Amino acid sequence: MRPTDYTIAGGLRALERREISAVELTEAYVKAIEAHNPRLNAYITVTAEQALAEAGASDARRAKGEAGALEGIPLGIKDLFCTAGTRTTAASRILGEFVPPYESTVSGNLKRDGAVFLGKLNLDEFAMGSSNTTSAFGPVENPWSRANDPTKRLVPGGSSGGSAAAVAARMAMGATATDTGGSIRQPAAFCGIAGIKPTYGRCSRWGIVAFASSLDQAGPVARNVEDCAILLRSMAGFDPKDSTSADLPVPDFQAACTRSVKGLRIGVPAEYTMPGLAPEIEALWQQGLAWLKDAGAEIVPISLPHTKYALPTYYVVAPAEASSNLARYDGVRFGLRSAERDSDLRDLYERTRAAGFGAEVRRRIMIGTYVLSAGYYDAYYLKAQKVRALIARDFTAAWERVDAIVTPATPTAAFPMDERQDDPVTMYLNDVFTVTANLAGLPGIAVPAGLDGQGLPLGLQVIGKAFDEETVFAVGSALERAANFTAKPQVMA
Repeated sequence: MRPTDYTIAGGLRALERREISAVELTEAYVKAIEAHNPRLNAYITVTAEQALAEAGASDARRAKGEAGALEGIPLGIKDLFCTAGTRTTAASRILGEFVPPYESTVSGNLKRDGAVFLGKLNLDEFAMGSSNTTSAFGPVENPWSRANDPTKRLVPGGSSGGSAAAVAARMAMGATATDTGGSIRQPAAFCGIAGIKPTYGRCSRWGIVAFASSLDQAGPVARNVEDCAILLRSMAGFDPKDSTSADLPVPDFQAACTRSVKGLRIGVPAEYTMPGLAPEIEALWQQGLAWLKDAGAEIVPISLPHTKYALPTYYVVAPAEASSNLARYDGVRFGLRSAERDSDLRDLYERTRAAGFGAEVRRRIMIGTYVLSAGYYDAYYLKAQKVRALIARDFTAAWERVDAIVTPATPTAAFPMDERQDDPVTMYLNDVFTVTANLAGLPGIAVPAGLDGQGLPLGLQVIGKAFDEETVFAVGSALERAANFTAKPQVMA
């Protein structure tokens, strides 16, 4: 077995049995990055030398019997997480060569448990996008390709496209990611891997560059559901530095992956059958429900009546919060500062922000500023918050009848880089199945479950009750076992 063929669970067993060392494992991933990253552009910053040093220290700890829960596992870190001593860019020019003097809580938790960091992963600028084409460091390419047109470059999804592409192409055993409206689940589905957005508050947001503070949530992407469970247990936990962090115990998510789904009630929302849904995804959805029924679950039709308002609500709330959060990037305190002579402070702000922010970030700042402005706040932002409450109420009513909800993860498979990019509204529709979980603060996982006619991966989504990730993992694992998804992207051939 090649070192990069290990899952995280398998790698931990191999390390424990001394079948491989952390240094050997890390060296294999460094070589994979050297081979594939020039094409895929999944990493913005590669820290190979640092990773090998960390791997050596990990082997020493294991030899002393001091191994942590992730001892020696090489991971990629989305470049939205501040990492002490390593450049953090949020894929934007405006942060320049910013090197944080502190570590985000989530990445710090992973380090505490012995993980090895391979580098910082590419993303849509400030996590704003569904295709990973808005990065100031260039687009990320999906390692999968169409059978009938293998030269066509496909998007990996966004904003965590670098994370998903790196894991799918075996350039990391797992990776951190963030999800504001589907930015973990959509790229996971596009790249044929698993990814979970936990309940809002399950993982600390401290040290993560903010996009929309009431929606952002960190989570892992990995090759399978069990690996996500292993990573999430390390990433999660109460953090007094984050006022939205939940002071709750962290369950054994890995153990939940072995639970039976017999007797569980699985909800099927009528509103998720909508125009534009690819027939192959509709068929896969029905197949997934049949698999769960065969495993002993009960399939229950439900209604989430305010689903049709979810996207417009999200694209009022998220840009409004982005407008507020990104006001700190002004050319004064850190990051880029316009080199041209400024006539006054306002001129400095305008020049710096025009040079530092990309088109999509500027678009969302403008939308957010507009909906928060005098005369429009009540008409847009306040109304969106009321609708958000109704969406959350829909789920509360559904939980009286079901234990989890299963839907498609995306309306289509991965699409080419040269399609849809000129129409922001079409791009926003990629999040149609995922944004509701963010608006309601619920956990959701994407599971690879099949291939379309062109050999591209398709995913199913499981949404659960707040802080009931265990049921989400149980249902996700049942789907994964039934699907038996073993396909690999063409870049691995």
